Amino acid sequence: MAAHLIRHHIEGKSVTQTSLLAASGVPYATAMRRLKDLSAAGFVEMRARTRAGKGVSLHPSARLIESWTRLAQRVRRIALQNFGDKSSIAVRDFYFGGSYMHGHSIQTPRALAEPLTLAGGLRILVHGDPTFMVMENLKRQFELIIGCKIHQRAFSIDRLREEALRNVERKASRYDIIAVDLPWLGEFVAKGVLAPLDEIMDIGRLDPPDFHTAGWRATHWAGRPYGVPSQTTPELLFYRKDLFAEAGLEPPQTVEGVLRAARILHKPAQGRYGIAWNAARGTALGHTFMMTCADFGQPILNLEPIAGGFDADRLDRDGLRITIDTDGGLEAAEYLRSLLSFSPPDILSMSWYERIRPYAAGKVALAYGYTLLAPYFELNPNSPAYGQTGYLPHPSGQRDGHPIAPVGGYMLGIPANIAPERRNEAVEALIAFTSPEAQKLYVVNGSRTAPRYSVGSDPEVRSLSSIFEAVDAMSWRDELQFWPRPPVPEISDVIQICGEEMHDMLRGLIPPRQALRRAQERADQLTQNRSSS
Repeated sequence: MAAHLIRHHIEGKSVTQTSLLAASGVPYATAMRRLKDLSAAGFVEMRARTRAGKGVSLHPSARLIESWTRLAQRVRRIALQNFGDKSSIAVRDFYFGGSYMHGHSIQTPRALAEPLTLAGGLRILVHGDPTFMVMENLKRQFELIIGCKIHQRAFSIDRLREEALRNVERKASRYDIIAVDLPWLGEFVAKGVLAPLDEIMDIGRLDPPDFHTAGWRATHWAGRPYGVPSQTTPELLFYRKDLFAEAGLEPPQTVEGVLRAARILHKPAQGRYGIAWNAARGTALGHTFMMTCADFGQPILNLEPIAGGFDADRLDRDGLRITIDTDGGLEAAEYLRSLLSFSPPDILSMSWYERIRPYAAGKVALAYGYTLLAPYFELNPNSPAYGQTGYLPHPSGQRDGHPIAPVGGYMLGIPANIAPERRNEAVEALIAFTSPEAQKLYVVNGSRTAPRYSVGSDPEVRSLSSIFEAVDAMSWRDELQFWPRPPVPEISDVIQICGEEMHDMLRGLIPPRQALRRAQERADQLTQNRSSS
């Protein structure tokens, strides 16, 4: 029964009492006694499945996960001592559910048994970030793997969304595969941009349990998968370990700790600032505000609280409303305003890359940033942050809160209007590009995102960066969450609204409460207009 709970937790599947009793393999009365024993020992958590509290789902508690991890580590050590390479016993981490054991390196991708015959080659639409640029650099190798030419177009984040929405208006898609920022999923499903994958392929071929749970769940809408995680890149807090050691500082666990560290390490006269973050007007700051709200336990929608966060699995249900003008929203706004005092003078124009470049150059001591941007300093031996960066989830803003690593990144999907004769081969390419072998290849060539447990636990991958071990551990501790940016259809507009009103607040034009009220009113008007139309 414990194995059933753990396995379904890894796969992101719900467990009912009926299914758990059936999985026990013993008579009903015996299974019920065992379930009561597990609950009494604090190994099982029950969550209401509806607002009315009708029906519950069962989940492994933190205690069961910790106990199971220790058991897996013991079994592995015993196996290594008796059957394996004793030199490997010191390796600490093993992820139950991963597809690969330590010492079994993922191999180079193999060529498809049947080469693709797509007329004009495979056409892909992506974002112009470091990971997708690695894919572009490996184009020749992947052309050999799939057996046809590859044509990749890369856009900035806003232009990528515009092009994907234009594409759905065409009679036949211009692309065979498109990259989708995770928050866009609800909008893209509502507008018919993506084909549901369970209609066009066998989902089991993707090996779903191998993906980080939050990343895999974030590709689903109304319980159906619409894409495959290509990048599971949480936003973390990067910090200079050497500077912290010199100042006698511990890695911050709370937002108060972040402010204290930023204040102590903020030395403008020496050309160094405390912290960098996304504060540019619009999309960039909008994302920052929403994720900061999550640090204070405030989702941007009225989501139901569950163990470890909030329920974002069924965002297609009725009754959801936007929640910006709240006490948690106020705490988040005031925290961002406090960060200004220890930020670079051009912070209000810093966005995705601008916040990481000064960190890589040694001009700031801390930075909020996605793991996909880590190559800016991890691959540059001349960077003061090279080999000196620690990785933390977002420190909590709540007194009894827990850290959270808001999941970002992209999934790859198949356009709904793809020509029928191209669909099957596009699926084969999708599987090839998101396989463990391909994703390890991206990492070896400079990417710092690994959406699969098997890739993150590969010994060669682990040797390249501590970031993979850190993210795997966050996923296992349930700190990786996608509810901070729930992919409802209107989320892009809500992000823009928050980014505009919070920017006016940071510029000192309006106080925090007014900024929150204006953002709430604009968001409410947005949803009213859509519901009336």
